[in-house]
Amino acid sequence: MILHLVCFKYKPDVDQAVRDAHRDRLRSLQTLDGVIDLKVGADIVRSPRSYDTGLAVTFRDRAALDAYAKDPIHVPIAQHGASISEHVVAVDFGI
Repeated sequence: MILHLVCFKYKPDVDQAVRDAHRDRLRSLQTLDGVIDLKVGADIVRSPRSYDTGLAVTFRDRAALDAYAKDPIHVPIAQHGASISEHVVAVDFGI
């Protein structure tokens, strides 16, 4: 299995409604083929090094992760996340 982690640091002018809507859009990715588990949450620590939203997706294998990256449902959600963020980081590793 592969764990895909993404963290979003929103631009300062992104209001709470937009942040909540983004998290809802991320949650909708749960139904995509190859997704075993998906979790989305807002940061609760709010330290200087914190990001605002975290996404953790477990895929059955690398092929499922690769398909997700190109999925026509995922791509616009990823683009939207990038457009409202000043920084996005990701890491993928086997579990």
